[in-house]
Amino acid sequence: MPYSEPTTLAVVACPGGESFANEVITHLRHMYKHRFSLKSDVISKRYSIDKENVVQQMNLDNDLHTSDLCVRGMTDKYRPPVFKVNSRCTYFANGEFKCELLECIRGKDVFIFQDVENHEPITFNDGKNTFRLSVNDHVMALLVTIDTVRQAGASQITLVLPVYPYSRQHKKKGREGLTAALLGHIYENMDVDRIITLDLHSREIVNAFSHTHCENLHASYQIIRELAKAVDLTKEDLVVVSPDTGAIDRNKFYATGLKKPLAMIYKERDYSVVTQDAKNSNIKSIKLLGDVKGKVAFLADDMLGTGGTLLKAMTFLHEQGATKVIAAISLPFFTGNAIEQFDEAYKQGLFYRIIGTNAVYHSELLKREWYISTNVSGLFANVITRLHHQQSLGDLLDNRTIIDKLIKVSTPAEQKEAVEAVASSANV
Repeated sequence: MPYSEPTTLAVVACPGGESFANEVITHLRHMYKHRFSLKSDVISKRYSIDKENVVQQMNLDNDLHTSDLCVRGMTDKYRPPVFKVNSRCTYFANGEFKCELLECIRGKDVFIFQDVENHEPITFNDGKNTFRLSVNDHVMALLVTIDTVRQAGASQITLVLPVYPYSRQHKKKGREGLTAALLGHIYENMDVDRIITLDLHSREIVNAFSHTHCENLHASYQIIRELAKAVDLTKEDLVVVSPDTGAIDRNKFYATGLKKPLAMIYKERDYSVVTQDAKNSNIKSIKLLGDVKGKVAFLADDMLGTGGTLLKAMTFLHEQGATKVIAAISLPFFTGNAIEQFDEAYKQGLFYRIIGTNAVYHSELLKREWYISTNVSGLFANVITRLHHQQSLGDLLDNRTIIDKLIKVSTPAEQKEAVEAVASSANV
């Protein structure tokens, strides 16, 4: 298990996934350095050898196992791995993509990053052109990259997709396709070994795979960590509200973890109407099962598109007497004019805060007073290292234990201390 050069862990970033990949790599570097230092300390004490000699022996072992003559760097100091593979993505005038790897990845465990909901300007062709890509563009760029990595001789291919594309097309109701499953079959046919994603819209998507493993991560701990900073959970009278019947399991998890009551909003929809934006949705009437009067209302959902559903729910809870309305969104798309609509609603006092993750790159959101961004790149980095080193993911996939540690403390200062302690242990 080398924690310094040479390592067989390699990261290839598609154009849309560059930002998230860089954040994860920052965590990987910190984790590998920490692990190397911890390992050398333990071995030094166990065998009564000077730490300098232990480090030199570890570097010697790495030099012996590299395919090169030796690894660049000092022999008596930590030599950090270079995880990111240099690559070039060319965008042609007719819309085609080409991916080129500028270094060898033969025999490596490759993790391909792609953010299909990144609609920020992206530079191509060595900085000569800038484009905003659609979801379909990002998916095609991903497929081209997978094929490039496969042709280059990678031993394993893992897709890191914070947003699983077409995840809302998972259920057949008539003469329509199952596009989420279709993409799954394409990945499998391209020899993808594993997919890491965040808060899948439906568990049914996992059933589309026959041999590819799908690791569905959850941002519940990171969201509760930010919620604990926004409100005092020991003093505020808080109620968890499911925004609809489809989100009941997710909000039941939060209610159980926070040890707070659970309410639910029931929405009657007119499915003959297609939602166009945050104001023009197909919701006709709303009813509340529970009580939020004089309480802080907390809602959680997996994704936010135009935001029409959430806006109506928050307005309704405000009208029902909630003192504060806070929403948590794992995948904050904010498509169309959603940001402007939420700006207007915030000015009217209809909600207090929205907590989202950095799984979707969106520079405009970070400028908003009402938006709180929580970082999940550390979670992805932990999962990647454990998968690469054949370790268990159990406590990362089921994070109720660390949530309990955070909730049991009584003051905000103690909550902050608990957060730092859990984060430190997770990096090990």
